[in-house]
Amino acid sequence: MSLWDRIDKLDRRWIFLLVGIAVIIPLFVNMEAEISITPEARQLFEAVDALPNDSSIVLVTFDLYAFSLAETEPMARAALHHLFSKNIRVVTVTTIPLGGPSIAERVTREVAAEYGKTYGVDFVNLGYKPNYVSVLRGMGTDIRSIYPTDNSGTVLDSLPLMNEVFNYDDLDFIFVTADNGIVDFWISIVQAQYGIPVGAGVTAVMAPKQYAYVGSGQMTGLLGGMKGAAEYELLVERADLGVKGMAIQSLIHFLIIALIAVGNIAYFISLRRKRRGQA
Repeated sequence: MSLWDRIDKLDRRWIFLLVGIAVIIPLFVNMEAEISITPEARQLFEAVDALPNDSSIVLVTFDLYAFSLAETEPMARAALHHLFSKNIRVVTVTTIPLGGPSIAERVTREVAAEYGKTYGVDFVNLGYKPNYVSVLRGMGTDIRSIYPTDNSGTVLDSLPLMNEVFNYDDLDFIFVTADNGIVDFWISIVQAQYGIPVGAGVTAVMAPKQYAYVGSGQMTGLLGGMKGAAEYELLVERADLGVKGMAIQSLIHFLIIALIAVGNIAYFISLRRKRRGQA
């Protein structure tokens, strides 16, 4: 049997092994894909970077499920690194009941610990409340009418940060990370009615629709998918999961292209030999 015949009949488990190796290599070898910064990502970075240090308060949303963490968690982490490095205080919320509050708690506390931030003073996790439309509208009047306590059941008035936050008027920016259509409501309800700037990081499949909001000026910058996360990491000079993910993704794409090319060559060579044998 010739080499091309062997390739044509290659067990698919070898392909799975190659893909697995391509995923693992960038985790142990310092590999970085060349990543260009999009205008939308730079706009979001510059809007956050222009917020006054020490005095600003930003709402960061974790409107995401666990299945999208590969794309959305790096965005949220990069945003928190940017905010905490500027001593900007952070309030987090989520409209997702399954996993949203715990993801917000875990990610925010991990990043906050790197900067020596104190819960209740520098950041607060409000958690989840049902009926997101009423939640988004109610927060515009009085956050305490929706969230009398934080995610752990602590009364808001006992948290120093929340003594300065009563509604959207006390926030300087909203950074939405989402994997679902809730972004539309943050724009149509919060940004449109209360005028607070909103930027977003969304999954790659969601991004095309969101560009319309950026073009209309309703959204201040946008991150799309893992590439968007990697862009923001580079902008804040904190290369992490997004940059590594792009290296893995690029390597796998090259591998898939190579396998398709070699597989097709092997197939047509084998087919031609069979036809010659029949003749």
